[in-house]
Amino acid sequence: LLSRGIDMSVLDYCFQHGLLYEAADYHNAVFVGYDGKTPRYATLRGTLSGSSSKRDVTGSNKRFCFSIDGQDGGKLNVFECAIDALSYLTQVKMQGADWQHESVLSLGGVYQSRPNETPKVPTALQGYLERHADVQEIVLRLDNDAVGRGAAGAISQAISDLPVSVELPAEGKDYNEWLVATKLNLADEKKEQMTIAGQCH
Repeated sequence: LLSRGIDMSVLDYCFQHGLLYEAADYHNAVFVGYDGKTPRYATLRGTLSGSSSKRDVTGSNKRFCFSIDGQDGGKLNVFECAIDALSYLTQVKMQGADWQHESVLSLGGVYQSRPNETPKVPTALQGYLERHADVQEIVLRLDNDAVGRGAAGAISQAISDLPVSVELPAEGKDYNEWLVATKLNLADEKKEQMTIAGQCH
């Protein structure tokens, strides 16, 4: 996960709170969701860059998908997967803000709505909202592809009692790709500055 740009302090928080483990067999990341203190959901994700390995553990209940409750519970940031949620928290920290104020939820994936299908609130989001009456606004930070944009539109239509906005990643397909690109760009800028400083001497 460090190779995918996620900050160590964000990962350490997840380890300390039992939200993240490393699977012993294939070293996949295991993201855990809770009902109070009881684990009710777990999903395996490949951690290597470019890996598409992902599956929910048998018996998982999507009403309790991976989430982190921030100190500002009024705004909920919603993502397709946990890695994107942690990537967003890393970006918040990189901007000098306190990432622990942010509340994030993974939907555990989204699907393409069928034509003429009535928009539905995803199970993970419905469950979270039922447990967190203090949520006052929702920011959908889904993937910038056809499925993600379609899901964001459908969820926005399905929720009528809260303000919903959509913030797609500014670069790449998802928030992790955007984070990796941002870090690469910063590294390139730093190299360029060091080169210019060296030439000045």
